[in-house]
Amino acid sequence: MSLIENILKKVVLEEAVISKKDMLSSSVFKIQLKSDAIKNSEFKPGYFLRLGIGIGNDNLTLKDKVRSYSVWNINKAEGTLDLAIATESKGIGSQWVVDAKVGDFVYFKWKKGNFLLNDNADSYLMIGDLSALSHLYIINRNLPDNKQVESLIYSENTNDLFADSDGSKPFNFHSLKQNSTKEILNLAKNIIPKMKGDKMVYIAGDSRICVALNQYFRKELNWNTKQINIKPFWNPEKKGLE
Repeated sequence: MSLIENILKKVVLEEAVISKKDMLSSSVFKIQLKSDAIKNSEFKPGYFLRLGIGIGNDNLTLKDKVRSYSVWNINKAEGTLDLAIATESKGIGSQWVVDAKVGDFVYFKWKKGNFLLNDNADSYLMIGDLSALSHLYIINRNLPDNKQVESLIYSENTNDLFADSDGSKPFNFHSLKQNSTKEILNLAKNIIPKMKGDKMVYIAGDSRICVALNQYFRKELNWNTKQINIKPFWNPEKKGLE
């Protein structure tokens, strides 16, 4: 293990153990991490976890040894959190989760970002693909019950789209290819008139979809920056999940 990795482990990263591993669908694994550090965390729905998945692997660059994943669920009392990790990218993170075993140790750091829970609107539209599903689930689950939530979740194979951690399926699933920009825009245009009061949209997934929808909401609907939450999870130029 390199000197830099030892410094990361001792100074920057927290240690956790994989306490559970389950398969949610043909291309998605659920990983539960357990750590005393989770018990004392200041967590807000929408936080990511920067996970050191290749510490000790000299065949990977330092950049490739760290991947960001959405926190799907957290239990601070028990010191556990859940991640839902898709394997469709066939990248380094995909191979790691396939090979990962209960009892393995991993190293992590919180990543807050801006794609967070915001309960200031009256109605919400959640748009995303498989890569963003767990993130949109935790946002939705933590909104007050009096909020209106509409949704547009898409995948070429809807069987890959799994239920939320509480077993519910609150979102509308659509069978669409990864870059079905025109179809997704048309579906969104049919949903938006149903939204009441102050409106907000969460857009995640394929970066090409994110760009197209961002332009639509800003330029055609004149929504302001506070109404649009956007985060590309899938970048075709990098051929994989963020």
